[in-house]
Amino acid sequence: MRDLLQIPIRILVNRIPPLLVAGIFISVWQGLSMLVYSEFLLPSPSATLGAIFELLINGILINHLLTSLSRVFIGFTLAASLAIPFGLILGWYGRAMNAFNPLIQILRPISPIAWIPLAILWFGIGDRPAIFIIFITSFFPVLITSASAVRNIDASIIKAAVNFGARGTGMLKKVVLPACFPQIVVGLRISLGIAWVIIVAAEMVGMRSGLGFMILDARNFLRIDMVVAGMVIIGLVGLGLDRLVCSIENKIRRRYGFSGV
Repeated sequence: MRDLLQIPIRILVNRIPPLLVAGIFISVWQGLSMLVYSEFLLPSPSATLGAIFELLINGILINHLLTSLSRVFIGFTLAASLAIPFGLILGWYGRAMNAFNPLIQILRPISPIAWIPLAILWFGIGDRPAIFIIFITSFFPVLITSASAVRNIDASIIKAAVNFGARGTGMLKKVVLPACFPQIVVGLRISLGIAWVIIVAAEMVGMRSGLGFMILDARNFLRIDMVVAGMVIIGLVGLGLDRLVCSIENKIRRRYGFSGV
């Protein structure tokens, strides 16, 4: 009985600090909005909440949110599905890494925003340039972390696995993937967070839909409350995406025992 009571108490104790920080942030926000003396310059939390409800009721928020999420999902999935196996290959074969690394290091620092003019020229206006930008954004962080994860595997572990007869796919499933999994997940979380930031910026420049376009459109109509509402939604969705990746990571760990080596 005591153990059953300790679980809710532990959960409550863990929730108090984040709620306290959130409360302080909202209080400071409210105080600053009162000092500014203008809802136009800095909408209050209540005005922002009202704008969120307005966007929900008229359906604008849902449409733009789903558009942005679908673009991120497609681009991120394509990037991860190619970057992870390619990264594992580069990490496992040193000569392949030596061959591709200069090209990777040249392309990697180029800002995804710099690709927008070419993306629009190649794919026109719509979802395809946005998906391409997200692909570019997500590909290199996942590629590099996957390759680095393989190269960081302790050589003694590989030798021990070989001595026990691990070869080919057996080595990959039983040794390489479990050892690389934690670092690959870190790369996925980082790239997903960056992708969510970049899609909003890309939608402000060359798109006619999505959260970025919604914020830009609200600014053009001087609806600063909706601008801030869009910013709040972006932050909350970003938090939700990060929690989703963590949840998937935990499920995979429990099911396959990928806890690292």
